[in-house]
Amino acid sequence: MSDSLPTLHGLLQSDPLPMMLVSATGEPMFRNTALQQLQTDNADLAAWLPHNHAELVAAAAQQQRAIEDVHTRCGSRHLLWSYIPLVETAQVWVRGRDATRWLQHQQEATVARRLYHLIIENTTDLISRHRPDGRFIDASPASWNLLGVWPEQLRGERLDSLFHPQERDALLTRFRSSLEQDGYLTYSYRIRHASGEYRWFETASRAIRETYTGEVVEVISVSRDITERLQSEEHNRRLQDELAHAARLATLGELASGIAHELNQPLAAILNYAGASQRYLAQMGSTEPEAERVGHGLARISEQAEHAASVIRRLRGFLRKGTRRLQQVDAAILAHEAVGLCAWEASQHQVQIIQQAEAGLPKLQVDPILLQQVLLNLLRNAIDANREQHPEQSSQVQLHIQLVDEMVCIDVIDQGAGVSAEAREQLFVPFYTSKADGLGLGLSMSQGIVEGFGGSLNALPADTGGLCLRCLLPAVSN
Repeated sequence: MSDSLPTLHGLLQSDPLPMMLVSATGEPMFRNTALQQLQTDNADLAAWLPHNHAELVAAAAQQQRAIEDVHTRCGSRHLLWSYIPLVETAQVWVRGRDATRWLQHQQEATVARRLYHLIIENTTDLISRHRPDGRFIDASPASWNLLGVWPEQLRGERLDSLFHPQERDALLTRFRSSLEQDGYLTYSYRIRHASGEYRWFETASRAIRETYTGEVVEVISVSRDITERLQSEEHNRRLQDELAHAARLATLGELASGIAHELNQPLAAILNYAGASQRYLAQMGSTEPEAERVGHGLARISEQAEHAASVIRRLRGFLRKGTRRLQQVDAAILAHEAVGLCAWEASQHQVQIIQQAEAGLPKLQVDPILLQQVLLNLLRNAIDANREQHPEQSSQVQLHIQLVDEMVCIDVIDQGAGVSAEAREQLFVPFYTSKADGLGLGLSMSQGIVEGFGGSLNALPADTGGLCLRCLLPAVSN
């Protein structure tokens, strides 16, 4: 052993790590150059050694086992010491290594792991890992809020099993080709929630490739729910369409008002010429049959011109701006006038309007022009429903007026195809229409007018299979 010590000492002397040989009692017997340098840097060697250095030496010698990585710190440097017993000589090798940079890397890695877990566990986006075939390897806890399932439930599941059936094949083709060729892909699609409904997602995926072969071995995806964003964009587009539509309606109203004004003059001239011709014919005093037939023709011309002028006056009344003028009116008389306004349209489509009104109905406190507009809208809708259901055939529209719980109830009942419960809920939504050329404003405006009078306007299924539009208005108490 003594012959080998010089050789051993030479090897240890060249070792860059601080090292020394001590007896079982802790007395130093040998120090290498690295340890001597530490002692030079700090005269007190104990500052570098563990505070229980002697106890560690004794424990290693007595128990004959190595004690590894005992940490000490001196200033900004960190050392890890190992105590290795030499059984034959009852000595202990004490070896240290500078672990300053290693510990710094460990601390930085710990901080990075904590930050990673903090981000993963608290982000509202779904972060997921997938195999090349799309199966989930792992997912962040956001899967519960976005999909209604926990990450454990997603592991092993195929991503395409959550796609909407109508989009699955196209998405799979795009997913595979883009990741294989470009290595990344951002796409929007519908994905199934645990509740069964489909939500709109936007996902950014990136391929992870094998270093040497370039083969895709994993896919990292970040997904977010964009359903509300798309709904908001659709709502904004719909509002823009509605504003443009309203602008067109305003222009149409101005045009209609101008046309009504221009028609008044030729109608007045027709009435004047017809009246003058009747007077001339009367002055002639002829009893010929031809003269009598001319007289009847002139009378009919005057009646129709007067009727046209009346329609124009009501049309201008509908379009006229101004404050509401509430007055007491008879619902039956107002309804009769509305029927007269749409009588020509009804006759063109072979629709007969049947009016039934209870006797002694109380008055209504309303603006007659606006309420007449409401009744006209209801009647025209009923005529259209009958025309679509019974083309080129005769049909009927019922107009009932009665007193119900101190409210005047006006029912307009058609013989159309009827409306489903879901569609009835949309009837009074502005710009909603089932007609190809409809504006979708008549019922919405009518409901607003009726509610302004303290009443209500609702859609109910009719016994005839069609639709019943029920207008309820408060009666004037006597």
